[in-house]
Amino acid sequence: MPESSFISIQGVSKHFGSIVAVDSVDLEIGKGEFFALLGPSGCGKTTLLRMLAGFEIPSQGEINIDGEQMSTVPPYQRPVNMVFQNYAIFPHLNVFQNIAFGLRKDRLPADELEKRVSDVLSLIKMEGFGERKPDELSGGQRQRVALARALIKKPKVLLLDEPLGALDKNLREQMQLELRQLQKIVGVTFVFVTHDQEEALTMSDRIAVMSAGKVLEVGSPEDLYEHPQTRFVADFLGTMNVFDGHIHARDGDSYIVDTRELGRISARIESQDFSKGEKMSVALRPENLQIVNSQSMTVMDGSISGVMSNTAYFGNSAQIYVELEGSDQPLVVSIQNLEGAASKAAHGNREVTIGWSKSSVLLLKDA
Repeated sequence: MPESSFISIQGVSKHFGSIVAVDSVDLEIGKGEFFALLGPSGCGKTTLLRMLAGFEIPSQGEINIDGEQMSTVPPYQRPVNMVFQNYAIFPHLNVFQNIAFGLRKDRLPADELEKRVSDVLSLIKMEGFGERKPDELSGGQRQRVALARALIKKPKVLLLDEPLGALDKNLREQMQLELRQLQKIVGVTFVFVTHDQEEALTMSDRIAVMSAGKVLEVGSPEDLYEHPQTRFVADFLGTMNVFDGHIHARDGDSYIVDTRELGRISARIESQDFSKGEKMSVALRPENLQIVNSQSMTVMDGSISGVMSNTAYFGNSAQIYVELEGSDQPLVVSIQNLEGAASKAAHGNREVTIGWSKSSVLLLKDA
């Protein structure tokens, strides 16, 4: 939770006929935060963003920005601006005119208008581009122009609806870093919608993971990735090995858990409480697993043998798929390519033993 709430979303729902797009959402977003709404298509994240912008009216609940209730405030009077995935810049106007468009009705003196546009062009590293038309710009440059046009009005909140979705992979990664740096410079509260887990993890101070109109978990990228509380969040953020299990017993600082695929394993007790016999999900990140051999120096708390059936080689790493007896899903193991370890491991079908520590075993509610 932020120390003080700048955006407060309280019990907000949105119905389209019988369809519930957003279902009783409560969120508190701090001033100057880079906050991501993350989830699959149709989870309600864009509808929630549009309610912040005023393009949709909540069916119930309240939205407050900087202490002001927004329910009856039209979009053009809200202290927000929005950047869309398709940029929505005017093709018949040059860069200067596009950026200045929102200031025209403010009737600023010409010299002040020019200075404001010049300053924001410098901010987005596009000095000297003022006379260019949109069709003379790259995708990344058009994205910067859309950002500049939104920021020049000095909104309290900038809303971004998958603004990097149209860019290729390399440019998207570059723009992720630039957008994060830009947000730090201007200090404006950013609310960012994406279905891309990597984007959310890379750019955000905190993330709200949504599914079926509900917010399942809110936390920092590190907390949600390393300590998810639900099966959906664990599975949605990165690759995860997930198995059904139930509590056999509690032993000191550990739960003893029975699973069909991994047998009886130990998991360190963290924040969630389970009772004997309770069903849950057992999860292991691929990077927390390792191939155990006679040279292994680390003592493993748990291990299982299987047959390596397939590999996906990525250059800097590889994912190895290990078939387990009695399981219809392979165990995915991530190997870093230190001194060619990944490329060596990627060859041949052979029996391997996979080990893990009990501190890396996650026990999850089945939401």
